[in-house]
Amino acid sequence: MATAQTEELIVLVDEAGTPIGTMPKPLVHTGETPLHRAFSAYLFDGAGRLLITRRAQVKATFPGMWTNTVCGHPGPSEDDVAAIARRAAFELGLGVAALAPALPGYRYRAEFRGVVENEICPVYLGRFTGEPAPDPTEVGEWELLEWPAFRRRQETERDAWSPWCREQARLIEVAGLVPVG
Repeated sequence: MATAQTEELIVLVDEAGTPIGTMPKPLVHTGETPLHRAFSAYLFDGAGRLLITRRAQVKATFPGMWTNTVCGHPGPSEDDVAAIARRAAFELGLGVAALAPALPGYRYRAEFRGVVENEICPVYLGRFTGEPAPDPTEVGEWELLEWPAFRRRQETERDAWSPWCREQARLIEVAGLVPVG
């Protein structure tokens, strides 16, 4: 986690995903965002319900949109599992368990209000531990949903959802990694 003394650095990558440098996070997401590393995680409770989150209105990218449990950027020399645990603790006060890659080669580019996301973004499935206690500067709301209800909401409220979450959810289903019925 970045503090007042440390600046969060985003790992820039080439088309093959090889790190080519870093950039301070506040400088990365613009109208011409460079390709960089990221992750998305879909975390479930013990009853198999997915924890979804609504991005805080103060977020620079895709504010106020519903999305997966947690997403973010691994730091230099940080693996995805450690980054997911760090962000889940910071954003939601949660632990993580049983993380497994679901879409290891996922990549996307999306734009909203002139700000671009341009990421190589492996997707993980796992469980969360603890009770959500969100940081209000990161997460505005949260809910627990069965997968079919989550997907129905995405189809009926398309503009309320981050574009990466809609696409990733469809690909997770196509890969047969979640119950769809």
